[in-house]
Amino acid sequence: MSDILVTGLKIGESARWHDGRLWLSNWGTHDILAVDADGSTEVMARVPVTIPFCFDWLPDGTLLVAAGPSGRVLRQEPDGSLVDFADVGGGLNEIVVDGRGNVYVNGGTDFHPDEGEAPGYIALVTSDGAVRKVADGLAFPNGMAVTADGSTLIVAESFAGLLTAFDIEPDGGLANRRVWAKAMADGIVLDAEGAVWTPCMTADGKPVCVRVAEGGELLATVPLDRFGFACTLGGEDGRTLFMLSAEWRMDEGFEQNIERLTTGPETGIVSTWQAPAPHAGHP
Repeated sequence: MSDILVTGLKIGESARWHDGRLWLSNWGTHDILAVDADGSTEVMARVPVTIPFCFDWLPDGTLLVAAGPSGRVLRQEPDGSLVDFADVGGGLNEIVVDGRGNVYVNGGTDFHPDEGEAPGYIALVTSDGAVRKVADGLAFPNGMAVTADGSTLIVAESFAGLLTAFDIEPDGGLANRRVWAKAMADGIVLDAEGAVWTPCMTADGKPVCVRVAEGGELLATVPLDRFGFACTLGGEDGRTLFMLSAEWRMDEGFEQNIERLTTGPETGIVSTWQAPAPHAGHP
């Protein structure tokens, strides 16, 4: 049984454990929040968009924010302000930084399955702000994670029902694209046993957070009472699973749901559950 840690969010996204606290994007507001063990929150950054925006940190602790609609990656200055770091172009969705400082962002979520299109991509941003595309042809790229040894990047292709893996090359490029597991996935996190946690829906339409092994074996399922958007592992021993969810009506379109969630009732919550293995990798 999961426990509720935070209520009153619009849409919680981009869950990360950092500096002893849970951090998240509160979509529908401009806020990146840090959450203490008692559920109290602190605004850590104000972002110039309301949806979508995600974030991660460079190895030196500098906060980077992917401001989705503008296609820009922003860097937080010591005074808390956000300045341009890179202009990627197009709508961005997720960001992850590996242990060497390679910054990966994905976008291209304007997906039309009836037209056979998969315009999603992953771009690499280097420390000087240079941008190059390192993968394309993705069906709605979503959460990303890098293994602890820095050798592999895994991305959720939400509209293909796949977790897709790439080898990370010495120059930060991606190669050897392959199916890591057949699984519906959104925001993802890796654990120390090499499994991926992700929120998804069961075949009969119930929201859950699942633990999936490479190859697709389902290792654990945690029920949710509303639609899940992201999750991460953290806490003192790295085994607390933080799950971010909000009401989502499957009979409504995407735009209608976003409008209702960002302007209507604050249904977003953070719930927790004790996982069998601790966090590993990035983010």
